[in-house]
Amino acid sequence: MRRARLLAVTAALVCAGVTAAALPAGAAADSPRPERIPLPGSAPVWTAAQAYDEGRVPASSAVTARVYLAGRDSAGLAARARQVSDPRSALYAHYLTPQQVQQRYAPTQAQRDAVAAWLTGAGFRIVAIDSHYLTVHGNADSALRAFGARLHAYRKQGHVWTAPDGLTSVPANVAGDVLAVTGLDTSPHQVRHGRRDTLPGPATAFVNAPPMSSYYGQDPASSTPKAYGRTMPYVVKGYTGTQLRSAYGATASGLTGKGVRVAVVDAYDSPTLLSDTSRYAAAHGDAAYTTGQLVRDDATAWTNTEPNTPKTPDGCGASGWYGEQTLDVEALHAMAPAAGITYVGAASCQDNDLVDALNKIVDNRLATIVSDSWGEPENASDPSQDPVYDQLFMTGAVEGIGFYFSSGDDGDEKAATGTKQTDVPASLPWVTAVGGTSLAVGSKGQYEFETGWGTDKALLSANGKSWANLPGAFLSGGGGGVSARTAEPFWQQNVVPSALSGGYRTVPDVAADADPNTGFVIGQTQTFPNGKAAYSEYRIGGTSLAAPLFAGIQALAEQAAGQSLGFADPAIYARYGTSALHDVTDTPQGSNVQLAEVRVDYRDSVDTKDGTVTSLRALGHDSSLHATSGYDEVTGVGSPSGQYLASFGTKG
Repeated sequence: MRRARLLAVTAALVCAGVTAAALPAGAAADSPRPERIPLPGSAPVWTAAQAYDEGRVPASSAVTARVYLAGRDSAGLAARARQVSDPRSALYAHYLTPQQVQQRYAPTQAQRDAVAAWLTGAGFRIVAIDSHYLTVHGNADSALRAFGARLHAYRKQGHVWTAPDGLTSVPANVAGDVLAVTGLDTSPHQVRHGRRDTLPGPATAFVNAPPMSSYYGQDPASSTPKAYGRTMPYVVKGYTGTQLRSAYGATASGLTGKGVRVAVVDAYDSPTLLSDTSRYAAAHGDAAYTTGQLVRDDATAWTNTEPNTPKTPDGCGASGWYGEQTLDVEALHAMAPAAGITYVGAASCQDNDLVDALNKIVDNRLATIVSDSWGEPENASDPSQDPVYDQLFMTGAVEGIGFYFSSGDDGDEKAATGTKQTDVPASLPWVTAVGGTSLAVGSKGQYEFETGWGTDKALLSANGKSWANLPGAFLSGGGGGVSARTAEPFWQQNVVPSALSGGYRTVPDVAADADPNTGFVIGQTQTFPNGKAAYSEYRIGGTSLAAPLFAGIQALAEQAAGQSLGFADPAIYARYGTSALHDVTDTPQGSNVQLAEVRVDYRDSVDTKDGTVTSLRALGHDSSLHATSGYDEVTGVGSPSGQYLASFGTKG
């Protein structure tokens, strides 16, 4: 998986109460302080341990912020989202239209006017208003007056960013109208405004090296040393849609996703997407795209397209997203060949732009299933965005829209960040977190087994006679664990062991194939060392594969059910412990049998010019996480079996 760089959100809940905030500039010391309400999660996390405080910024320092509107009846929205999502509720699947949502829950004109008057009175200039937020320009003095926010300069990794030195707050008389304020923290999870970029060409090429198998175990690596007492097989060259549909029961079901539309949200938009996906479908026996089946809805302008480097730390590396987008679309189409696909391209990989893309789907109900292959470690997130995402996902649930997020590719994140943590938005309460497995598909497309995705890598010794330091070092694995900030949702309470959750949200919910060594073959235009761009195919994995695979399976389930499944976690967990789900473990062939594969890679990623590297990839070794019987932090409640689709009926 090529990880998309979103500094996503979630936050600790802070009890709202009346507090004293900073005095407006120029106020007398003995003046009565106005009542103010703190905004939950508005204190940046990274400033405490990851940065050096260089003190207050000048009062004239420019500030751009978004003030999100709370709308009407937030409690009613949350209650309705639960009712329509819970199969035990009398209102299950009784969704509202976007128009009904607007009438019941959208901000009123009076709320907009009150918020606008407060902001302009503090010295801000309103530069944009939409149905969700107001964008304002001002300075640090305006921010102090409006939000009680003392803005400081913090040095982090050679760059200076501005952020509040604690919780921000709003006057009590508009507290019910304000959902969140973003932009006061200018570190890279915030978009850089006002820059228009052009998209770069295709990304640098990657090519898989042989030997490779067509199905799991086909080609034993007999020329390499045995491992764990056995000759291990070479990795697969990449499963096709035909193989994955067969293994997960889609072929036997006869379902195609007809009548269902799935949205894919990523940053940017590959200039070769249409030609690549059409060529790929024809090459692998997938159904040809019909007129209007694949549509694109892009942002009006692109920003932050440059690579992420020390000089451009807020760069998103636009061309790196093309493979992500191509994977998502091709995997979805392979699994649900008759489903409609709407690709929504965000202006950048920053939170606000991705929120805009998601809101576009919800405001217009562009799809009932949304595949999102992006996320970031929880501690790297901007907590002020947490209520924005939660409101968005609850609104989607009320309309019958389900959001499926990849759980991450670094296991418990400790190896990558130094701290055990989950990824977000996967650990937010109103999304389905999709974890990863290593899938073995047999010669006839049959499901053989799955392990939790977790890879230890051991290199072939210099003399070629042994594997160095078995099982090797942790390389990658399905993201999972317990959130430090999101409370345990109702649908996990009778499934996830309390000793594991501790009262908090546990990730993932469900899982599908993600291991790059048992991954999916995709076709994409890439740039080769000679500077020429050409279509080529290669194997890819990560929970960026698992998310669209499972979203495709959900499209089939919606066809079977004859209705939208909306936020599906309560329905998925209701199937826990039944034949609808594989109970995936790390040792499917017994506790004494260690599974592994042999992989050969080009040193230069494209050809034999600089030689090759041979390694052994042990399966079922996911950092500190383990796939065990029952719910676990690698695969959740398991992966869909052939009975999963049948459990939703046959109305399609």
